[in-house]
Amino acid sequence: MHHPFTPVASAPVDPRRARVHEEGWQSWSPSGAYALDATPHRPATDNWATVCYRPGVTVPAGTFQGEGLLALDPGDGSPVRLWAAAEPTREVPSIRLVVRDGVAVVTADGTVKEWTGTDIQSVLGEWAESLALPAPRPAPTVWCSWYEYFTAVTEDDIHENLRAMDTLDLPVDVVQIDDGYQKALGDWLTLSGRFRSRAGIANAIRARGRRAGIWTAPFLVDPASDLAAEHPDWLVRTTDGGFAHAGRNWGHDLRVLDTTHPDAAAYLTEVFTTLRAEGYDYFKVDFLYAGALEGVRHASTDPVQAYRAGIELIREAIGPESYLLGCGAPILPSIGLFDAMRVSPDTAPHRRPEAEDYSQPGQAPAEFTGAARQWQHGRLWINDPDCLMARPAVETREQWAAHVEATGGLMASSDRLLSLDEWGVATTRRLLEGTAR
Repeated sequence: MHHPFTPVASAPVDPRRARVHEEGWQSWSPSGAYALDATPHRPATDNWATVCYRPGVTVPAGTFQGEGLLALDPGDGSPVRLWAAAEPTREVPSIRLVVRDGVAVVTADGTVKEWTGTDIQSVLGEWAESLALPAPRPAPTVWCSWYEYFTAVTEDDIHENLRAMDTLDLPVDVVQIDDGYQKALGDWLTLSGRFRSRAGIANAIRARGRRAGIWTAPFLVDPASDLAAEHPDWLVRTTDGGFAHAGRNWGHDLRVLDTTHPDAAAYLTEVFTTLRAEGYDYFKVDFLYAGALEGVRHASTDPVQAYRAGIELIREAIGPESYLLGCGAPILPSIGLFDAMRVSPDTAPHRRPEAEDYSQPGQAPAEFTGAARQWQHGRLWINDPDCLMARPAVETREQWAAHVEATGGLMASSDRLLSLDEWGVATTRRLLEGTAR
């Protein structure tokens, strides 16, 4: 599927002052501007290369690479140059830059157009504005279960926090249940033992004047799920007849739902139609990179087009009024499909990931890529910088809160609200009130 790299441009640079912006493939792929002598962030393991970067792409040492977008500030006072995918929702070329003897040489494996501007963020913003997308709707304010409870969340945890929102007078529009309510990835409509009724909890949320939100990873399938056992023909294959591999997570080698298979598409429609009918109207869809992986599908569709068709199917099922947040999503192939988009790797209660891989959860990686993608906010979608965590146990919580506030994007709290101290409550309230509609 990959074409050879051909020359695009060359430009003299000031080696001390020049900077190169690499745009990563998906939400979690490191993106940002580097000095010419810096080593860009690269995957620390083969698994993370699949789960967090553009799969099947290895960048040579000493090379900068952007997926569909690469910008150069030559550092000598001449304009910033941007090379951008000519048709970003159809083909996302990899764009490379190497510096030899004070000259930057740019190549690409597909068609790109060149833009010029005054600085990196503004030229990226001008490119985004040229797409002439409708202005994104304002984001609701959100409370999300993930960063306190992770997969162990229970229905009682949701009830406790619902009561706490009232007690603490927090302007939360949406209460979003994250991973842990479902039996397995793929078995979205079968509950784990920790939840009694999805419709029941949605009703309880709505009875308190708030909206019900829910998490799914719609293109991932756990090999131990009922879906994988009963419908192996619904899964994307490899050319040698095995199952396409979406990386290892939750202790499993994950498989990919083939949304080009009519029965798999009908199942996905049923999942989202059911959730919508139960009262959920805010949908966080995660690990979306899986939908754009290479593989043998029922219909011989290009992976990017298969991905877009899968998201369009979800949007059709939830209706135009529901709010759709993407995460772990290929950035350029997602243009025009989402209300909001996670623009960074996950944050975490800790500052830095153990491995120095900036695709991995941590506040530092989330700030690095989140700040570098600020140009997308209000142009492609509402940026989601990831959740505020303001409880005392969170490392450098003041610095993380300042980043979330500075983005002006989607505001979501993800604490056990009763664990917040005075600073935590005041900060959570202030950030939610700043964007409350």
